[in-house]
Amino acid sequence: MLNYQQPVFQPSLTIAKLMGGSLSPSPRDKNRGKRKGDLAKFSQAIDDFGAQPLDQSIATVYQQQEISGTILIVDDTPDNLLVLFSYLEEQGFKVLLAEDGKTGLKIAQSKAPDLILLDVLMPDIDGFETCRLLKAEASTKEIPVIFLTALSETVNKVKGFRLGGVDYITKPTEQEEVLVRIQTHLNLRNMRQALADQSQTLAKQNQELQQARDFEAVIRGATEKIRDSLDEKQILETATQELAVVLDLSSCQIELYDSEQTTATIAYEYTATFPSSQGVSRNIKDFPELYQQLLQKNPLQLVEAMPQFNPQGIQVNRLACPIFDDRGIFGNLWGLRPPTEVFTTTEIRLIQQVAAQCAIAIRQARLHRASLQQVEELGKLNQLKDDFLKTISHELKAPMSSIQLAAETMETLLATQKHPQKSPTFKRVIQIFHESCDRQKQLVDDLLTLCYIDAKAKTLELELIDLHLWIPDLTQLYWQRTRNQKQQLILNLEPEELQVLADPMILERIVREFLHNACKYTPADQVITIETEANDSEISLCVINTGIEIPIEEQELIFDQFYRIPNNDPWKYGGTGLGLTLVKKLATMLGATVDVRSENKQTVFCLRFAKK
Repeated sequence: MLNYQQPVFQPSLTIAKLMGGSLSPSPRDKNRGKRKGDLAKFSQAIDDFGAQPLDQSIATVYQQQEISGTILIVDDTPDNLLVLFSYLEEQGFKVLLAEDGKTGLKIAQSKAPDLILLDVLMPDIDGFETCRLLKAEASTKEIPVIFLTALSETVNKVKGFRLGGVDYITKPTEQEEVLVRIQTHLNLRNMRQALADQSQTLAKQNQELQQARDFEAVIRGATEKIRDSLDEKQILETATQELAVVLDLSSCQIELYDSEQTTATIAYEYTATFPSSQGVSRNIKDFPELYQQLLQKNPLQLVEAMPQFNPQGIQVNRLACPIFDDRGIFGNLWGLRPPTEVFTTTEIRLIQQVAAQCAIAIRQARLHRASLQQVEELGKLNQLKDDFLKTISHELKAPMSSIQLAAETMETLLATQKHPQKSPTFKRVIQIFHESCDRQKQLVDDLLTLCYIDAKAKTLELELIDLHLWIPDLTQLYWQRTRNQKQQLILNLEPEELQVLADPMILERIVREFLHNACKYTPADQVITIETEANDSEISLCVINTGIEIPIEEQELIFDQFYRIPNNDPWKYGGTGLGLTLVKKLATMLGATVDVRSENKQTVFCLRFAKK
């Protein structure tokens, strides 16, 4: 192989003729002049062909690209190589030279020239065999080959064309002819390449269009399935499965945020090959850069390791599209693929659209669930209202009936006895009057307190109360009652002084309700204990009664308005179900809390004050 940078030589007479030197014309030169004219016509024809209307993209390539490139000359005659080398370089081409076919093959494979000028008759491997070998290789088969042959040589031109050659040039070569033929075939090659590029582009566009149509059909189908359901679980399971199948995802996941947006949990997943991640939660603060973008409703594509894989460290490509509407963000829709498979713009757009449909469906499902809960709660309230009206009617009627009966008895005594006030019956009637009035008054007070408790909160009269002195005075009224019911009342008070800041009337109302319930529900021969206790953070006042236990499911309900513990009133006192509701509201007014625990046949109600 000859490797020339700038050839330096003394042109002989033959080379001078080949380079267009000033020698007297010969008949052969006259023929050459005629051939120049033919070549000019041929060049004009090529130009006319190039000027014909083409596809806009092809025409742009053809018009803007300069006719230049790399030319490989394979010839075993150094003079021919030198002449063509010098001339083609002057015309702006990069020229590579080879003195035999084997070297030419190596250069063609390594340098990928735009066109090859190939001598036909060469030792070892001739031009035809070299051309055949060029066309047999994928990397060189598209390179145009122009054969070089002497006028005196008898050449099978048909064989050359069949082997893939595009043209012949006879030697000694006419420089202008060589240039025109090179330009012509480079033009044709560029146009073929433009056509191929356009065809590839159209094929890609058609593929993307078909993919978009397929995706549209998927969205339409998934939307219909999602829209027809008000079950959030079914909605999101459908969305993940539909996306995973149509996009051929290794896994599709939906993670949902908690109400404070501190954690994100994979609530729904459809996976084909990846380990299951359903139920896995992540703390958002541990991934600030990731969730900062997602919480701003921007999609995100990244490659990260999956901790569920064994061995760990295996990576996947993950695309996350936020699920949100105009009222907030619910979570993210994740698509998972092997790390080398990137999500296209069309696929990202599809997942975003499905995420938008999921947001609408989630909102509808949650509104539907909330409405059902409201209907259920309304039903409960209506039932409580009906029970309350029945109860309050009975409670109001009972003391009035007692008063009416006492009044009739009083009339009879006054009519039949001279000194009725000395009669034991008279004293009992008077007692019934007092008890019935007290009961009626207590019921009315409870109702009024419940109605106006917010207003009373503004008129609290707080003072320091010493529980060690206050509780014994309060319990005086309950000693006789517990004895009558064969119950035992015990005071278990802290020996040290315990003071709480409270309104005395409200505190008394709370403790009386505790004691009233303890007396009401404690069986005979059981114990009622009033206990005080203090620690570093709070002071507690508790009423404990034995022999009865409140089921766990009812412990959550006893502070609800109008609720009464069923079938556990051994003394048949009845009640409105307002007492503990008032206790909780009154405790809140005092800045205290109320709690209950019941186990092992023992129930404990506690009022707790935080230490100031």
